Amino acid sequence: MDVLINVFVGLHIIGIASLLGGFLTQMKAIGAGTARFIPAMLHGALTMLVTGIILVGLREMDGGTLNHMKIGIKLLVLIVILALVYVKRDDEKVDKGVFGAVGGLTVLNIFIATLWT
Repeated sequence: MDVLINVFVGLHIIGIASLLGGFLTQMKAIGAGTARFIPAMLHGALTMLVTGIILVGLREMDGGTLNHMKIGIKLLVLIVILALVYVKRDDEKVDKGVFGAVGGLTVLNIFIATLWT
């Protein structure tokens, strides 16, 4: 079971890398006002959602203890990210505030995952 959990943790990290990487590649475009949500950001957020749900299920099946408050907050943040990216995915330009919010919420989700013990 540990190998399977570690595989999904790796996939979860790939999802966050795709989301954050998509944000970081648009940094110059943010300054120019031409930033847009690229498909990698949507796919990364969806990957995080699916692998996160699977990880919770695997941990529960393995008999591990989970911090349900932490998982709930991370899920809520991810749902907001997904909603913003999904709704604005076809726009040629995304407002700086919305784009910055997605980047900030992504970083917040990383810090919740790593610092909240």
